[in-house]
Amino acid sequence: MMLIKGILLLYHHLLWANAPTILEHINAFEKHSRFKVWKINTELGFPDGLNELEFQIIVLHYSLWCPINYNLNNEFLSYLKRCKNSYKIAIYQDEYHYCKQRFDFIKRYKVDCIYSLMEPAQFEKVYKRYTEVDKIIYSIPGYVSDDLIELGDKLTMPDEQRTIDVGYRGRPLPFYMGKGAQEKTEIGIGFKDRCAPLNLTTDIETEEHKRIYGKSWYKFLANCRAVLGVEAGVSIFDTQDLVRQEYERYLALNPRISFRELSDQLLCKWENNIFYRTISPRHFEAAALRVCQILFEGKYSSILQPMVHYIPLMKDFSNFDEVIDRFRVKSLRQELTENAYRDLIASRRYSYQKFIDSFDRELEKNGFRPDIPLSDCREVSLRLDKDLRYRKAKAIMGIVRSYPFPGRRFIVPILKTVLGKGRKAQGAFRN
Repeated sequence: MMLIKGILLLYHHLLWANAPTILEHINAFEKHSRFKVWKINTELGFPDGLNELEFQIIVLHYSLWCPINYNLNNEFLSYLKRCKNSYKIAIYQDEYHYCKQRFDFIKRYKVDCIYSLMEPAQFEKVYKRYTEVDKIIYSIPGYVSDDLIELGDKLTMPDEQRTIDVGYRGRPLPFYMGKGAQEKTEIGIGFKDRCAPLNLTTDIETEEHKRIYGKSWYKFLANCRAVLGVEAGVSIFDTQDLVRQEYERYLALNPRISFRELSDQLLCKWENNIFYRTISPRHFEAAALRVCQILFEGKYSSILQPMVHYIPLMKDFSNFDEVIDRFRVKSLRQELTENAYRDLIASRRYSYQKFIDSFDRELEKNGFRPDIPLSDCREVSLRLDKDLRYRKAKAIMGIVRSYPFPGRRFIVPILKTVLGKGRKAQGAFRN
C-alpha cells in the first residue's frame, strides 16, 4: 500500500437529519487542522480506492461507536487490521457501558491514543487497567464552532420578544446508568410540575419523540428566556458490563420496577464508582444565544460557575422558589448571559480552533509533520472519490428499500438503473 502523510478521518453520519454537533465536530478537523484530512463516512460503505492507501494517522470519530456492532463493516475492520504502521486515534463519548467491547477493540486494532471525556484522575481505573493504550487525552463533548457564533448573532432576540420563559428538552435513559442519568428527566418533570401554578410560559418536555433537531432546535432555544440543564454523563460506569446485565435480569422479572426500587436493591453499590460527568454542547449553545441557564448544581468541567454563568438549582428542588425569584429579575438574567457569552464564546477559549490546535500539537509531539505535496493530495482524493457516486446511490437505495413512501414504486427502478450504471463505470475505471 502507498503510505500517505496526513489524516484519514473515519466517521458515521446518517443521510437524513442528525444532531448538528456531530457534523460540527467532524468538520472541525478538515477546517482547522494544519494536517491534510481526508474524511470518509462509513454510512456510504468502503471506498474501493482505500485498499491502495495506508495513512500515517487514522482518526476514529466518536460517531462510529454505537453500543453494539460499531459503524465499521468487515472491510473497514480488515483495513484497520492491515494498517500496522498507522498511528490510530480513537475519540470516545458515552464510554460508560459496553466497555469490554471497547477494550477489546482497542487491543485488537492497536489503538495508540484515546480522546476521552473521563477526567485524568479516572484514567488509571479504566483504560490503564484494561488496555495497553499509550496515551489518553482528556477532552469535552463539543466546542464552539464559527457556525454557532454566526447563528447566535443571527437568532438572538431581545428579551421582550421571546415568548417562552423556560424551555427544555430531555429524554429518559436506562436505569442502569444511575442517578446522574435520571437527572435529565427529573429536572424537566420536577420543574414543570412546580411551575404549573405560576404565571410562567414554559415549554418543557422529557420524551424522546418531543426532541428537536437541527436549526429548529436553535430557533426554539433562541425563543427562550431561560433553559434548564444538567451535567452530561452518568453516575455509574460499567467497566465489567455487569450492571447492565443485572439490570436486564431485574427488569425481566419485574418490568414495572421503579428507579428508586432498583437503586435500593441493586444499583446503589455502583453509584459514583467512577466520576463521569462533563459540560455539554447544550451549555455552549445557550451561551451563544444568550439564554439564561438554570442548572442542577454540578462541576461542569470547572467551566461554568454558579451565579456567574447560571442560576443553580438544588437537585431536591429545595431552593426552587429562590430560583424563580432570581429568574424574574431581568437584569440578573442579562448579567449571567453576558458573563456566559464573554467567557464561553467571545473568549474563544473553547473554540474548535483551539481544540484542533492542541490536537495537531499532540501529533507533532509524536514526530508527525503537516507537510504533504499537493500532487499527493490530488492523487489520494481521486482514489477515494472514484466510486463515491456509486456508494451514495447504493446507500440511498438501502434507505428507499427500508421505508415505504408515496411514489416509491417509480423511484426504485430509477435508482436501480443509476446503481447499475455506477457499477459498470466503476468496473471500467478499474480495468
